[in-house]
This record gives sequence, C-alpha cells and structure tokens, in this order.
Amino acid sequence: MKKHRIAPDVKEQIINRIKNDGVSVAQAAKDHGISDQTIYGWIAKKVEGQPSFSELIRLKKENAQLLQLVGELTLKLSESQKKK
Repeated sequence: MKKHRIAPDVKEQIINRIKNDGVSVAQAAKDHGISDQTIYGWIAKKVEGQPSFSELIRLKKENAQLLQLVGELTLKLSESQKKK
C-alpha cells in the first residue's frame, strides 16, 4: 500500500470538521480517502497532555446512542400507559 503525505493544513481542516462541524471520523476518512485509524492517530498526537479528543468523540457517539435509546423507551412507556 502506498503512503501519501497529507499536508498539515489539510490535517487541521479534517480535524476541525470533526471537532466543529460534527462530521464523524468515518465520514471524514471516506471523504479524504484515508483510514479512520490515521485520523485517530492525528487526533491523539494533537491533544497529548489534554483529555483525549478521540475519547470525546467516543463519548459524544455513546451519548447520542443513549439519547436515542431513552427516546425509544419513553415512546414504549407512553404507548403502554395509553393502553391501560
């Protein structure tokens, strides 16, 4: 597999899209033809000594999944109470 160098300004743009625009790492990787792991590596290097940006991304994704689950459970509970 051939390695391509990504210009630092392009790396910064990709990371900013993920951080500020809510673009997923997978989508950014797909858009730029690079692997998810490459982006996660950039993020890890960028935030050394600070809370991990990759951890923040993971937590945001988990939070969204939990909110969806709470919504689904709320609907089910509401439906079951209406049947009474």
